[in-house]
Amino acid sequence: MKQPGTFRLTLGALALAALLPATASAQAFVGGRPPGGNGLKVGNGRLHPTLELETRLDSGVGYFREAGTGPLSPDLSGELALHIRPGLMLDVPSPKLAIALRGNLDYVAYTGLITAGSGAASHLEGAADLALRFNQESELSVEVGDELTRSDRTRTAALGAGILSLFNEARVKAQWKPGGGALEVTPSLAYAMEFFEPLGGMTPIGCTDAACDPLAASQFNYGNLRLGAEGRWRFLPKTAVVVDTGLEYRGYFNDTTTPSAAILHAMAGVSGLISPRITLTAKAGWGQNLGSSGGGTVVGQVEGTYLLGPSLTVKGGYLRAFEPVAAYGTFRDDRVYAEGRSVMGSRLALHATGALDFLSFAGSRGDTLVTLDLGPEYQIRPWLVGAVGYMLGTRSSSLGAAGLNYTRHEGYARVSVSY
Repeated sequence: MKQPGTFRLTLGALALAALLPATASAQAFVGGRPPGGNGLKVGNGRLHPTLELETRLDSGVGYFREAGTGPLSPDLSGELALHIRPGLMLDVPSPKLAIALRGNLDYVAYTGLITAGSGAASHLEGAADLALRFNQESELSVEVGDELTRSDRTRTAALGAGILSLFNEARVKAQWKPGGGALEVTPSLAYAMEFFEPLGGMTPIGCTDAACDPLAASQFNYGNLRLGAEGRWRFLPKTAVVVDTGLEYRGYFNDTTTPSAAILHAMAGVSGLISPRITLTAKAGWGQNLGSSGGGTVVGQVEGTYLLGPSLTVKGGYLRAFEPVAAYGTFRDDRVYAEGRSVMGSRLALHATGALDFLSFAGSRGDTLVTLDLGPEYQIRPWLVGAVGYMLGTRSSSLGAAGLNYTRHEGYARVSVSY
């Protein structure tokens, strides 16, 4: 059964929610300092209005007709885009009830300077995140939150380019620290929904599968229920045994062909300092689909962090995950990733992140993803931050559709103002 009003109602909720919170990207200030200016006093906290202006040269906006009226281009088309992001940022600290609110509205305007007709794909994006933390300093603390995002970066690994995603997740998490904190138990519950719509009005050349067709993406709208429990026992001052278990159920609102998935996973391992500069986490276990399509695999993660100096940190590792996905039911992700961050002086921050993902879907399909993000950020004034950067996204798939095989280059320059 189709739900034509659902997307419009959820978009309205996004606009309402994003008018209240603050710019999410405003969290990453040089040296971790709060935004400049005094803000507006709210109880024991401060409310900071923010504004970001960004110019982004993007080689993979979407699929358009050549010269505006010719045949459909077989490749993603590039464009110069302008982003305007007003937002707010609120922090109210309190041992009884702490409030953290982040959000923005992001109007993405395609200029049409590179690809004729791309202006029709201009659209509204945004993000909002609310966290309420109760009794943070007590033996038992609780966090309740909600995250809402509209973006052209979908969280569904099977789908191709040219899709707008609207994602919402409500969550609750408790943390219990009996006996002084050597033992920590953290149960959690979350429910998420994701809705899709095409960014443009064209089906990519060579697409014969719904997973690569933006016009068919709405059939994969889904609801996702996640139950989890994590445990940590510090048997040494700087070393702990960790346990991670959970059950995730995925069902689809409009799709009658994708099998529902109920994935149970359980992992155990250790985490801690192996030297004053090196932190290591290693855990492994099994993930099993309890749904009708079945399937299971080994899951786990090995991650290390190396403190090269007081202002330079390098992190990297390997992750194997087994998760539900549209069109195929389940998929396995083998990821190798690395991240480096440095603060030079009190104003300049540098970051570089990269990842290589090997995706194996139920059946015979396999994809390879390469992602890269790097650039500097400079605090010009306490209330003014400038940033430039480069992002790379490459995808290749065993399916020959253009929407699943592409390379996307993005260069950006951004100015952030906060009060």
